[in-house]
Amino acid sequence: MTGRVVVLGSVNRDLVLSVPRHPRPGETLTATALAEYPGGKGANQAVASARAGAPTSLAGAIGTDGFGAAMQEFLSGEGIDLTALTVLPDHPTGLAVIAVDATGQNSILVVPGANAALGAKDTAALDFRPGDLVIAPFEVPDQFLIEGFRRARKAGARTLLNPAPMRAHDPALIGLTDLLVLNETEFALLTGVADVPEGPALAAALAVALPDIPVLVLTRGPDGALVRDQGSIRAVPGHRVAARDTTGAGDCFVGVLAASLALGLDLEAALSRANRAAAISVTRDGAGASMPKAVEIEAFGA
Repeated sequence: MTGRVVVLGSVNRDLVLSVPRHPRPGETLTATALAEYPGGKGANQAVASARAGAPTSLAGAIGTDGFGAAMQEFLSGEGIDLTALTVLPDHPTGLAVIAVDATGQNSILVVPGANAALGAKDTAALDFRPGDLVIAPFEVPDQFLIEGFRRARKAGARTLLNPAPMRAHDPALIGLTDLLVLNETEFALLTGVADVPEGPALAAALAVALPDIPVLVLTRGPDGALVRDQGSIRAVPGHRVAARDTTGAGDCFVGVLAASLALGLDLEAALSRANRAAAISVTRDGAGASMPKAVEIEAFGA
C-alpha cells in the first residue's frame, strides 16, 4: 500500500554564515559570506520527501513576518500540502543562525518562535490515513507530537520519530514510535551509553537498546547506517563525497527514507535511497534548498 508523508515539525528561516573555522568562547571572527535559506527540521524533511516523489503534508507554525511569508511561498512551490500550517500573528517565525566552516561542518543556534507555540489542537486539520508515514523531529513541543502520533496510529498510519536535536521529552513518544531514526550522539543521549562503541560492540549495543522500538536506524554519516529490524542487525553502506555543507543532511535522510517507505519500497531499498540522497545534499549549500530530486537520487552512483 502506498501513502503520503505527513511531517509534524518546525519551520525556520536559516541565516548561514561562512567562517574559516568555528570561534572559541569569547572570540570574534569575521564571516566571509552571509546567505539566507529555507530551513527548520520539519520543513527540510517535508521538502526532502516531496522532492523524492511522495505526496507530502506539513503541520507546523510560522509568524506573519517576512521570514514566514518567504517560507510559505517556498514550501507551496515544492508542492507540499500546507493545510495544517498555522499562522500565528503574535509569534515570530523560527530562526536559525548557522556557522559553516571550511570543511563543511556546522554549528547552529535556533530561536524557536512560532514553533514553540504548537499544541495538540494544531493536528486537527490533518486527516491521517492507512499507509501514511508520519514524521516527528524534536524542534516542536511534545504534546503536538504525541497527539499527532496518537491520531496517526489510530488511523492505521506508521510513525517515525527523529529525536533531533535531542532534549528532555515525554516517554510516551517512544511508546508511540514504529521507526526510530537517530545519529550516534542522539543514540548515546537517549540510551545513556557514555561512549558509543565501534565495530561488533556497536551492533551488540544496538541489539539490546530500546527493545520496544520495532525498527531502529542508527545513522553514521559517510559510514552509512545500521538498522535493527525484527531482531536482526545489518549495515547499509554509505557514500564518501567532498562535503560542502552538512546542514540538513540528517533531515534529507529522514525525509527520503519516509518518502521511499510511503511509496512502497522495502526497508533496505528505502535506506539505500536515503543514504544516496544525503550524500548528494552535503555537496550543496543550505538545508531545505539542498534536497535532491528523485531523478538525481536514482542517477547517483549509476
